[in-house]
Amino acid sequence: MAAPELSDLDPAERDIVTVVRDWVDQEVRPVARDLEHAGAYPADLIAAMKGLGVYGLVIPHDYGGSGVSTACFALVTEELARGWMSLAGAMGGHSVIARLIERFGTQEQRDSWLPRLATGEVRATMALTEPGGGSDLQAIRTRAARDGAGYRLDGTKTWITNARTAGVTAVLCKTGQDTVPPSRGISILLAEPGPGFTVSRDLPKLGYKGVESCELSFDGYHCPAGALLGGTEGEGFRQMMDGLELGRVQVAARAVGVARAALEDSLRYAQQREAFGQPIWRHQAVGHRLADMATQVAAARLLTTRAAAALDAGRRSDLEAGMAKLFASEACLAVTADAVKVHGGYGYSAEFDIERYYRDAPLMVVGEGTNDIQRNVIIRQLIDRYPA
Repeated sequence: MAAPELSDLDPAERDIVTVVRDWVDQEVRPVARDLEHAGAYPADLIAAMKGLGVYGLVIPHDYGGSGVSTACFALVTEELARGWMSLAGAMGGHSVIARLIERFGTQEQRDSWLPRLATGEVRATMALTEPGGGSDLQAIRTRAARDGAGYRLDGTKTWITNARTAGVTAVLCKTGQDTVPPSRGISILLAEPGPGFTVSRDLPKLGYKGVESCELSFDGYHCPAGALLGGTEGEGFRQMMDGLELGRVQVAARAVGVARAALEDSLRYAQQREAFGQPIWRHQAVGHRLADMATQVAAARLLTTRAAAALDAGRRSDLEAGMAKLFASEACLAVTADAVKVHGGYGYSAEFDIERYYRDAPLMVVGEGTNDIQRNVIIRQLIDRYPA
């Protein structure tokens, strides 16, 4: 299948996407299957991503990053996910936190964190979800109480990507217990590893192997006052909702990448595999399935780049980002299932990549806010934008 359209990017950004695409073809795809089946942490690939500048894509030039458009960021994410979705996950939350610090951090926080985040010297992750809490972020129980010159942090977070390798974790927590609405009592603390901050266990997963997903425990962890994002309590919910717009574009782009990989593998296989004396794509059942798969991938990419454009224009884009994440993730689920059908028994074999795509696809449906949450966001925004 032809590579995604790059004509809307400036020449420098086209080069970035092309370099990452070539690296994925040459260095990632040949090893991803073995690394994934072994559950091995991809240290060499992560180091190469740092060298390629992937961790600094959304960070401005003034702090050592590339400062690319969100469209370029999405296309790089797509290429990484096409090779191995876990690699796209390894830079997703990091990029969201970099954006939060750049947009809402104090000058001291920007100067301290952004240059190191841009090179990947320090990697970032976000700690939102709690056991039993799911997507209801206003109901979080992790508490930050004033303690001398800082905060005492207590609580538990779960499903935290990069938890063991992150040098800074943006922790969504309650600094006000009885505020109305509850969102006004939520803040973000930039927590570094230290006493009272424990990565308690790694969570077993269907897919998304190699990169860790962990449970975190905070028990009397002390955070200095300067770790409060932006320096003002009660702003964390609004800040994180802004960051999640980029996060949802990134998850949508991951879904496009996985779906595209499944489609490309299926197109190759359908031309090589023969049945009843002809390539199987000539059988209408297979040919029509491939046509539908290609259409879904193309539509998902268009919605994703549309959401990226809205973000770059400075507009509120939770409607566009929610639509992109919803459609792209559902399309990925359908396309990977169809890829199994095209491959027949080989689609079920661990010797082919199709089964990996099929196991990775559900993450995008439930990650960064479940798709039912996206539907809630979409309908509220539709009513706001188109009142009777």
